[in-house]
Amino acid sequence: MHTVPTLAAIALASITLPLTVTGPAVALSDMAADLGSSVAAAQWVQNAYGVTFAACLLAAGGLADRFGRRRVLLTGLALFCLMSLVCTVATSMLLVDVARAVQGVGAAGVLTSGAAILAASFQGPARAQAFGVLGGSFGCGLALGPLTAGALVSAGSWRAVFAINVVVGIVVLALARFIPESRNPVASRVDWGGAATFSGSLGLLALMFVEGPARGWLTPAALGSLAGAVALMVAFVLVELRVEHPMFDLSLFRRPTFIVVVCQPFTITFGFVVLLVYLPPYFQGVGGHSATEAGALLLPLTVPVFLVPLVAGRIAARIPLRVMLAASSALIAVGSLWLMTLQPDASWTNLAGPLLVFGVGVGSAFGVMDNAAVSVAPVERAGMASGIFNTMRITGESVAIAGAAALLASLTLRDLDDRAPSLSGNARDLAGEATQGRIDGALDSVPAGQRQYALDAAAHGLTSAMHTAFLLLAGLALLGAITTYAVIRDREFDDAAETAPETAEAAAAAGGGTAEPDPAGA
Repeated sequence: MHTVPTLAAIALASITLPLTVTGPAVALSDMAADLGSSVAAAQWVQNAYGVTFAACLLAAGGLADRFGRRRVLLTGLALFCLMSLVCTVATSMLLVDVARAVQGVGAAGVLTSGAAILAASFQGPARAQAFGVLGGSFGCGLALGPLTAGALVSAGSWRAVFAINVVVGIVVLALARFIPESRNPVASRVDWGGAATFSGSLGLLALMFVEGPARGWLTPAALGSLAGAVALMVAFVLVELRVEHPMFDLSLFRRPTFIVVVCQPFTITFGFVVLLVYLPPYFQGVGGHSATEAGALLLPLTVPVFLVPLVAGRIAARIPLRVMLAASSALIAVGSLWLMTLQPDASWTNLAGPLLVFGVGVGSAFGVMDNAAVSVAPVERAGMASGIFNTMRITGESVAIAGAAALLASLTLRDLDDRAPSLSGNARDLAGEATQGRIDGALDSVPAGQRQYALDAAAHGLTSAMHTAFLLLAGLALLGAITTYAVIRDREFDDAAETAPETAEAAAAAGGGTAEPDPAGA
C-alpha cells in the first residue's frame, strides 16, 4: 500500500545527491570569484563533500540496519537540506567548505538507507524495476544538474544552485511519512573505530591531491598527507580484523561476484564524474562558453543516464548480468577514446557522438549495479551490502574528483613549462585556474602583451591533459569489462533470490520483519 509513495520519496531524495555534485561544478567559477577564494579552497567545495559522503556510508548503513532505515533517511535528509541552506547564504568559501563536509554526512544517510528501504520493500521483478527507477533518479539529477545550474547561474546567482536542494527536500519530507520503518532485528552496534580510521585516511588522501599541484608533490605537506593516509588505512584494516562487528562484513567478500559488483563503480562512475566535474569548467574557461552553454553541451552525456536506467532493469532480466555490465564498461571505453578528439572550439555536433556513447554506457549500469549489490547478499544484510557498495562508489568518485584535479593541473603545468617557458612565473597559477575554468582571473597577472599567448598555451596544455585523462579512463573501463565478464556468475543472484524468503522469515522470528511498521511512527 505504501510502495508508491515510498518509491516516490526515495527517488526524489536521490535526485538531490547528484545535483549537489554537478551543480557546484558548473557554478564553481562564479562562486569562487564572488567569495574571493584561492584555487585550493575552491577545490574543497567538491572534495569536502565527497570525503565525508564516502567516509560515512558504512556507518550510515550500520545505523540504518540497527535503528531504522526510515529514521536515518529523514535525519540525513534534514541535515542535507540544512547545510544546503547554509551554502545558500554563506559569505565565505570556508563556510561553504565546512557546510559541504557536513552535507556529505547527511547525503550518506539518504543514499544508504534509501537503497536498503527499497530492498526491504520490494521483491523479485518489482525490486529490479524499483532500482531501475532509483537509477533513473540519479540519472535525472545528473542530466538536470549541469543545465539547471547553468541556467540558475546565468539568470540569477550561484546561490540558487544550493537553494534548489532545500525545495526538493521539503517535498520529500512531506512524502516520507508514508514510508514504513524497517531494520535488521539482529543488527549490532556501529563500528566507530573503523569509521574514524577510514574517513581519516580518505580525508588525508584528498588533502594530498590538493596540496600536490599547489605546492609540489615532494613537499612535506603532500608527503605527510600520503603517509598519514596509508597509516590510517592500515589501522582501518587492523580494526576490521579484530572488531567483533566490523563495518566491512568479510563474509560477503567470500564471493568473487560480490567483490566485482561492489568494485563496478570504479569502472562505471569513476570516469563519469570526471567528465561531469571537469568538462563544464573546460567549456567555460578555455572554450569561452557561458554556464548555460556549458550545461547544454553535456546533454548528450547526461540525458542517456536519465533515460536508459528506466529500461535497463527490464533488459537485465533477459540477458546475463555479466554481459550487461561488461557491455556498459566497454561502451565507456569507446566513448573515452573517442573523446580524445576534444578541442576548445569543439561544437555540440562534434561532442554529441562520444558523449552519447559514454552516457549510454553509464546509464545502462545505473540501477542494475545497485540491485546486483543488494541481491547477491542476504536480505537482512541489505544495509551492509548497500553501505559497502555505495562506499566504493562514492570513494571512487571522491578519488576521481581529487585525483583528476591533481592530474589535470600537473600535466597542464608541465606542458606550460615545456611550451611557454617565458610564463614560468605565472605557470602554476595558470594551470590551477584553467582546470577550474577561471582562466580570465589568472590572466590578470600576465603582462598585457602576453595574455593571448598565455591563453593559447593554457588551452593547449589543458586540452592535452584532458586527452591523457581520457586515455587512462578508457584503459580502466576496458579492464573492468574484461574482469566483469570473466568473474561474475549470474547463478549467485539466483541462489540469493531463492534463499531470500527463508531469510526474511528467520529475521521476523528473531524479533521483527525487515519491513515491519514502526510503532512509534518515527
